[in-house]
Amino acid sequence: MPDADNAASRVVLDNNEEAAAVFGLHDEHLRLIERALHSRVIARGLELRIEGTPAQVHATHAVLESLAEMHRAGQLPTPADVRDLLRPLGDGERVPAGDASNVVLVSHRGKQIRPRSPSQVTYVDAILAHDLVLAVGPAGTGKTYLAVATAVACLKRKEVNRLVLCRPAVEAGERLGFLPGDIQAKVDPYLRPIYDALYDMIELDLFHRWLDRGVIEVAPLAFMRGRTLNDSFIVLDEAQNTTPEQMKMFLTRLGFGSKAVITGDITQIDLPVTQPSGFVHALELLQGIDGISVVAFNERDVVRHGLVQRIIQAYDREKRAKGTARPGPTT
Repeated sequence: MPDADNAASRVVLDNNEEAAAVFGLHDEHLRLIERALHSRVIARGLELRIEGTPAQVHATHAVLESLAEMHRAGQLPTPADVRDLLRPLGDGERVPAGDASNVVLVSHRGKQIRPRSPSQVTYVDAILAHDLVLAVGPAGTGKTYLAVATAVACLKRKEVNRLVLCRPAVEAGERLGFLPGDIQAKVDPYLRPIYDALYDMIELDLFHRWLDRGVIEVAPLAFMRGRTLNDSFIVLDEAQNTTPEQMKMFLTRLGFGSKAVITGDITQIDLPVTQPSGFVHALELLQGIDGISVVAFNERDVVRHGLVQRIIQAYDREKRAKGTARPGPTT
């Protein structure tokens, strides 16, 4: 632990491979940590000496130990991982990045998919503990990706018999016009983000076998009408573009032994201005119901390119200044 009196501490790494993983290419990880926490990190072989104020030293020590834990757990830390570890430190929180129990799914390429912020930890825990979870927040916070990863993990553990992944087929401000091909070819462009997530997690041949057998179904929301889905893990993505009638239809599809996750970003509603969002309505209506959890993300939880977080903040500032944002949930 850091020495609070001397405002200095040290981290001793196990071997050169671990040191390379913690330091990053050309010591990039160390430079990121120093700039973010205003501390000084001095490397001497396998030993890192940390200097700064007690708070700076403590935070730097925690991040370096987490990077070492990630390597020991079989994961190669990246600059994005460093930024994820640095993000919550302002609130005194820390994600146990090297904890094997924190892994949601190991992809077919050996990639460990895990929560990368405290809010994501809360989100995954909520999905596992509740039959219905509503996740609201800006783009890039991992809402869809973690929901799909948790769904695939539940399928592999045989906790459910199939996955049903759907989106409303609403154009995001564009007019695509006539699309050639059969019905599947026409709706595939709207569902491509879900396919991208699945391709990242499941071997291609296995994915297509499951798709052909109906173990995985990727479909527009309209295809859910009139069905009851038992023993299924259902994900509704881009739910901000549902009408209240569509949302009620989806919510009443939930059958025995099933679990559902609904994700949406109420700042990116593509419905006509006069059309209320079913997702906003559901966030207000379903608060406090036993068995339902609502998880809210904000721009601090963005885990995409660092610019995405700043872009979201810029748009939020403009909306607040102009007062043009659609009304959101009151709770």
